[in-house]
Amino acid sequence: MGLDQVHHEKLDTENVTIHLISGAIAGYAEYIIMYPIDTVKTRMQSISFKGTRNIFGVLLKMIAEEGILSPIRGLTVVVAASGPAHALYYGSYEFVKINLQHVVKNHNSFCHGVAGCFATFFHDAVVNPSEVIKQRMQMEKSTCHSVIQCTKEIYRIEGFQAFYRSFATTLLMNIPFQSIHFIVYELCQDYLNKERDYDPKSHIISGGLAGGVGAAITNPLDVCRTLINTQESKEAVGLVKAVKIVYKKTGFRGFLSGVTARTLHLMPSTAICWSTYEFCKYLLKEQKHKDSDRNK
Repeated sequence: MGLDQVHHEKLDTENVTIHLISGAIAGYAEYIIMYPIDTVKTRMQSISFKGTRNIFGVLLKMIAEEGILSPIRGLTVVVAASGPAHALYYGSYEFVKINLQHVVKNHNSFCHGVAGCFATFFHDAVVNPSEVIKQRMQMEKSTCHSVIQCTKEIYRIEGFQAFYRSFATTLLMNIPFQSIHFIVYELCQDYLNKERDYDPKSHIISGGLAGGVGAAITNPLDVCRTLINTQESKEAVGLVKAVKIVYKKTGFRGFLSGVTARTLHLMPSTAICWSTYEFCKYLLKEQKHKDSDRNK
């Protein structure tokens, strides 16, 4: 992408409302569609998990024993947080990427990686409490039966810090994940969609590859985050202790727990998220251009 094109895009996106709205809609689409697989992933990452390693076997067993709504337990809190979180995620990514490319020439991957770091921080700051609540509700034999009850119980027993106990670990996982994710997505777009037009097929392929690569690489940290969030072991108060507990209970194999489920969750998730985001951005920009032409 040349400097003139970057400058043109900067002028075209000075109103970040398009990115915020598109990002929020993309977040809703991603979480709602793929949430049952996320529940399976959480259970398979549990240090006490003894069941089958077949993703759909776990899902069917859950439905048979706990009811048809059990795979979406905790979805409401995620929906409440995902809209604003993804709005900040894409809005900050686009803003930092475009402005950084305007200053740092011919280093697009660096710009994408840095922008991904900023996007990750703002996203995770909003979504971390909801992750704690939803993972408590996703666990087998969970005593949390509603979002409000779960939130009150966590706060009463563990205090406000419980909602951000895993924040440092989340950032340590998501900063490399999101940096890899954005770099892979943009590199795929450079190859599949050089003109950066709206192209659904390229957005789906690029998003899926980006999510899959990032998910596989960062799974060990996600296992530790799940342990910290669910507090299966009360000693898991930080990343170092979580690593020791996972290794002690399950060995090196434990750090790969749920890697298939996580990859199968994030590949379609990121494909859905990026394709929805690019589609909404395209529609909103087209409407903006029509309104501009009408007002001339």
